[in-house]
Amino acid sequence: MLKLEARPQPSKAMSLASPILALAITVVIGVVLFALLGKDPVRGLQMFFVEPIKSGYAWTEIAVKATPLVLIGLGLSICYRSNVWNIGAEGQFVIGAIFASGVAMQAGPDTGRWIVVAILVAGVLGGMVWAGIVALLRDRFNANEILVSLMLVYVAVMVLSYLVYGPWKDPKGYNFPQTITFAAATKIPRLVEGFRLNIGVVVALVTVALAWMFMFRTYQGFQLQVGGLAPAAARYAGFSSRRALWLSLLISGGLAGLAGGLEAAGPLGQLTPYVPVGYGFAAIIVAYVGRLHPVGVVFSAILMSMFYIGGELAQSRLGLPKSLTGVFQGLLLFTLLACDTLIHYRIRWRHAPRPLAPPAASTVQAAATAKGA
Repeated sequence: MLKLEARPQPSKAMSLASPILALAITVVIGVVLFALLGKDPVRGLQMFFVEPIKSGYAWTEIAVKATPLVLIGLGLSICYRSNVWNIGAEGQFVIGAIFASGVAMQAGPDTGRWIVVAILVAGVLGGMVWAGIVALLRDRFNANEILVSLMLVYVAVMVLSYLVYGPWKDPKGYNFPQTITFAAATKIPRLVEGFRLNIGVVVALVTVALAWMFMFRTYQGFQLQVGGLAPAAARYAGFSSRRALWLSLLISGGLAGLAGGLEAAGPLGQLTPYVPVGYGFAAIIVAYVGRLHPVGVVFSAILMSMFYIGGELAQSRLGLPKSLTGVFQGLLLFTLLACDTLIHYRIRWRHAPRPLAPPAASTVQAAATAKGA
């Protein structure tokens, strides 16, 4: 029978190379999928890996897609290193967009550009409030943060639907479920005229540097990582698990809310039911493919953005279903988990023990005779 046996020392080189190996396996499986769907595999791979990066404009679109993934992925990396399993970043992203939109809708023709800062701060606060509910229920009632954070995603989506179909619905919007278009002063400033690229990219890169410093150069970051790697050692050292829970969830929620604020006041320019596009769930893959490291998160976010754009191109040019994007994302995660499992364990073939043969009849009769005597 097959059995997994722990390796004495996992290979550090393979740990670094496993995301690349997982991507290669994903590409191979993708070729098979394209062939099964009756499409040219070369053309299909071109949609996902060539078209999204073949021009300067394409790179700006990747940056726009990667910005929320980087921000959310950074927050999740801090959570997961702390052994706090926040699965509901999508809900925190949505609530951040709602809070930011609430501030943006207060702007008028005479409002100054300072309101952009207020919008982003509101987004951060919205995400922190939603993540704070998870921390409170875990802290006070020992509720499982995985289930609570995940269920709150659906609550956030229902709150969004209530607002855009109800009190925040644009009275001049021809009955479409959307808010008014935000005033020009509320729009996130663009870096290059004629492109959608905005200062959110700069904010994300600055956040990457700050996250790296926090995780690897501060005492608080050290406490969080020790609590995640060795909870017993953290308790012995006097590190507060309660503080780690609140700090990691509030940071993660705040970054997800910031991403929501940038999305609402940036590319969208208004609040619609289509704000939740799965960034919060895709960022889980981003965090793990990036090895829970700020720099790795940047590269994995770029890869995930290529999947998003490639899926849209494959849908419009090849007639493939939009769900193919999710298939590629899921394949990348599962192949990465498989690679990591084989890095830490090796497969051994062991023969099953043979059942003992039944005793001969003469032996049983002799034993019975001896017992009677």
